[in-house]
Amino acid sequence: MPVFFSDPIFILLLGVVVVVGGIIGLKLHPFLALLLAAFAVAFLTPAASIEQFAVSKGATAAAALQLSKKSIGERIAAEFGSTAAKIGILIAMAAIIGKCMLESGAAERIIRTILKAIGIEKAPVAFLISSFFIGIPVFFDTVIFLMMPLAKAISLRNGKNYLLFVLSIIAGAMMANSLVPPAPGPLFLAGAMQIPIGLMIVAGSLLGILTATSGYLFARWLNRRMEIPVRDSPDAKISDIRLIAEKDDAQLPSLFLSLLPVVMPVLFICADTFMNLSEDASGRSGFMSGLSTFIHFFGDKNIALITAGILALLVVVRQKKGTAFDLSAFVQNALVSGGVIVLITCAGGAFGGVIQQTGISAKIALMTRDYQMALIPLSFLIAAVVRTAQGSATVALITASGILAGMAANGGLNYNPLYIGLAIGCGAKLVPWMNDPGFWIICKMSNLTEKEALKTYAPMGVVMGVTGLLFILLAAKLFPLV
Repeated sequence: MPVFFSDPIFILLLGVVVVVGGIIGLKLHPFLALLLAAFAVAFLTPAASIEQFAVSKGATAAAALQLSKKSIGERIAAEFGSTAAKIGILIAMAAIIGKCMLESGAAERIIRTILKAIGIEKAPVAFLISSFFIGIPVFFDTVIFLMMPLAKAISLRNGKNYLLFVLSIIAGAMMANSLVPPAPGPLFLAGAMQIPIGLMIVAGSLLGILTATSGYLFARWLNRRMEIPVRDSPDAKISDIRLIAEKDDAQLPSLFLSLLPVVMPVLFICADTFMNLSEDASGRSGFMSGLSTFIHFFGDKNIALITAGILALLVVVRQKKGTAFDLSAFVQNALVSGGVIVLITCAGGAFGGVIQQTGISAKIALMTRDYQMALIPLSFLIAAVVRTAQGSATVALITASGILAGMAANGGLNYNPLYIGLAIGCGAKLVPWMNDPGFWIICKMSNLTEKEALKTYAPMGVVMGVTGLLFILLAAKLFPLV
């Protein structure tokens, strides 16, 4: 095989052509297009590249050699399974929670409370703020799962602005996920770049609010030019949502019960995250030690979502008491919808995983090694290229911080390395597309088509990332913090 065909850049471009051409050109189901792209990428990746990738990730020479000898099918299946291990239970339980909130009237109760408190015109701002602060300790995907049913319910009540509601949720969660510890990516980045975590939290929150606001303004601009309706889906039929909207307040669950499946997992995950950042537990009393064990158990994201799913089901059963309600069929319908999302998301994870095995990150590091651009825009560029190439914002943060940590420490900077870290976080927002599992979760949870997501979600990520870069350059000049 010619050396050109084994170049990571060529392999990446081929994978892009297969995915985009398969879905948009050949009208293939995303699951098939992503698997075909993963197969093409894995087929062209040399064994030596796979070994080098594994060693760079900390594998022993023997383990790296073993990975390189695995068949194409085994490598794709391993990446598929790895993604399923991370998000499979979350998606299944979130599908149940979302359907339960619609069926029980919990989403409708929350929407009515929001409308009474702030008015329908301010609902998108409420979604933006809520998703941002929930997205700090909770994974981006989980925020989408928990809040998208609310967007559907309030849009049907309002009769318009569905795209604005969807993008407001995405904008807040996206920026928190890449800028504010204890989200995994920023937490790793702060350690790698030796940035005080308190400083990263404060600066990341301020920048996150500014960039999310720019995303919100862009979403309002898009919403005036694109009218996207709430569409029927197996987990949220429009007719069912309309029937719930016509119910009296007395027929809906209380606000406490309605919020419980959403608030409970968020509280436990937050508590577990901040407890992990606290001091060693060796000096704690018996009570505090027991409390810590309790929080760590229920703060695990899978346990938290399972518990929330059980609570949501109990709320449905309570509301349906005295009616011919088939709980088994209800759960099965929810899981059918969630199963499709799991398959597409895992196929996207497999595609992104085998792209990483090509050595694309090392290639980018080599290409930018002697680039004389200022470190802040260079940091932004590297993170953006890695994110676009392999799909994961967290991987982009980790990769870019690994490349730039030494440069930041030894570069004789006249500003705080914080700004390089923030630039990496903003660059990791560019460009979300079909190799990103989150792209498919957003499409399936919101019922946006792939074309609509590429015209809305993807450019909004670019707007927020570039806006963040401009603010960082200005702040580094005016407030160098050295």
